[in-house]
Amino acid sequence: FCSTTWRCADENLLPRKYFEVDFPMIVARKIHNIKSKPPLSKPIIETHSGDSLLIDSHSLDSSRYSIVGADLRFSSDLEEKLKKHKLDVHLPTVLVAECVLVYMTPQQSANLLKWAANTFPVAMFINYEQVNMADRFGQIMIENLQRRQCNLAGVEVCRSLESQKERLLLNGWENAHAIDMMKVYSFLPQADVKRIEELEFLDEKELFEQLMQHYCICWASKDSSNLGNVLQHLRNDPSH
Repeated sequence: FCSTTWRCADENLLPRKYFEVDFPMIVARKIHNIKSKPPLSKPIIETHSGDSLLIDSHSLDSSRYSIVGADLRFSSDLEEKLKKHKLDVHLPTVLVAECVLVYMTPQQSANLLKWAANTFPVAMFINYEQVNMADRFGQIMIENLQRRQCNLAGVEVCRSLESQKERLLLNGWENAHAIDMMKVYSFLPQADVKRIEELEFLDEKELFEQLMQHYCICWASKDSSNLGNVLQHLRNDPSH
């Protein structure tokens, strides 16, 4: 039930088109909420132009936003549905996965990453999920989830920041980086950190730090058209 689309619309930051993919059951519930709640449906209608807006029980397609019911483990089915909703693979594209790959087997996530690298000539892949899962804290996290019948099929790739980067590099991405969330937290503006920490007192700072060290942000990119260098040149010499 991610609200990124609406936050982007509120701040006039919607990309050319925003695609969201989830299991059909989740998509059906989300579409029901969108249809029944004007604060959700209104921004989609207002940013829509051209042909009539497509909406049924398992998919929604407007000119700026599309939600698709699909299983990411089967990239051929996914690609067919995305192209049906007018995905333009030739546009620079950002792909975001939030605690998604860890629920797939390493082979399934590798296939998805390879498909993305082969499909989009200019793209960035951003992944947020667990890391450092081979230590004692990570093992306790895994055991707690298993007791709730939640199987992290891809946890093997979450051994370290290096294993996270390696997966991206082995599957067609030109460069890759990864940092844990404690490092991310240290990069936040100090005024924001102060505000956050005043919302609720943390008497177990060490536990918070351990948890943050077991999640990470990884990002990888490929730029077959050399767009990055062109943009850098334009920034350096605006007269062009």
